[in-house]
Amino acid sequence: MRPLRPLLATLALAAVPMIAQAQEESAAVNTSRMLWEQLTGYITAAAEELPEEKYSYRPTPEVRSFGQLIGHVAGAQHLICAAAMGEPGGGEDDIEKSRTTKADLVAALKASTEYCARAYKQTDKAAQQPTKLFGQQQTRLYALTLNATHNGEHYGNIVTYLRINGLVPPSSRRQ
Repeated sequence: MRPLRPLLATLALAAVPMIAQAQEESAAVNTSRMLWEQLTGYITAAAEELPEEKYSYRPTPEVRSFGQLIGHVAGAQHLICAAAMGEPGGGEDDIEKSRTTKADLVAALKASTEYCARAYKQTDKAAQQPTKLFGQQQTRLYALTLNATHNGEHYGNIVTYLRINGLVPPSSRRQ
């Protein structure tokens, strides 16, 4: 075993620059992924915790209900992450229009999150590839960043819905 130690140590040291290079190669995607994971975690926690009878709540008649908002986020995530991977996506509001129960909406949100997790695993080089999103040529990284931003926009709506109903949003709770 002793003769193998120097060889193993050399191999381990050789791997360090490769790991650092891989992390560097994905710095932009990783930054976008971290924001997306945080926001999506908050949205998922809110969706799981809000009682089903509150899924039909809407602050005014002109805006989406809480359930429709969760469906919209799930559908938009799937559409945008499909573009980020160069795959065909469904309609942005398909889930919002087809699912109504809390169980179905939470399941759809989780499924779209799992799908998006694949998109956020690509390297920065892959993310520089072109894609078409909402009729425009963009990079896949643009799509990933837009997805995180879109989730942030709607988490802001969710915070308002929760506060109006006397609930503390996940992001405001003590850790």
